[in-house]
Amino acid sequence: MTTPGFRPTHVVPGPGMPAWEAPDPARPTVPLDPLLPVQLAERRGDWAHVLCANGWSAWVDGRHLIAVPQDPPVPEAPLSRTADPRPLLARADETLARYRAAVEELAGGGLDTEGFQGRTRGLRIGVVVEGEHVWLYDPQHGRWVYADGTRLSTYATDDAPRAAADGPGHAPTQVVTPDGP
Repeated sequence: MTTPGFRPTHVVPGPGMPAWEAPDPARPTVPLDPLLPVQLAERRGDWAHVLCANGWSAWVDGRHLIAVPQDPPVPEAPLSRTADPRPLLARADETLARYRAAVEELAGGGLDTEGFQGRTRGLRIGVVVEGEHVWLYDPQHGRWVYADGTRLSTYATDDAPRAAADGPGHAPTQVVTPDGP
């Protein structure tokens, strides 16, 4: 029986995974089945507290969970200069051109492996295009953004959640829905 309002945020990896009653490796419980949909409720460092569709919950190694793609965000603001995807597309094009030139030079013998590594060090690019949807990596701000051709909005960030023990003001990450945490 599925808990009302359950919306998975992750799935268990293909081989399944061990689970614990508490974020303590000494308290194991029943392992989770492969590809089981789960909802992330809380993070404490590498530990993730997940909820299953039947209402059962457990702690797992959150580093191994596979994120479920959610629908693209809906930008609420009208197009503005800062929300224009064209500058990021231009940077992605320039980065790809620099990488392509280094590959050509390496393949043509004008560059050795060490020179190739030096020319490509620090290059970062990420582009996924699916119809009118595009996801672009913005290395300057360490984030992925989503664009629908006219507007741009942050989709994901490189910043990882931190455990409460990381210092003051760093509470565990919790998934919050309209019905509460």
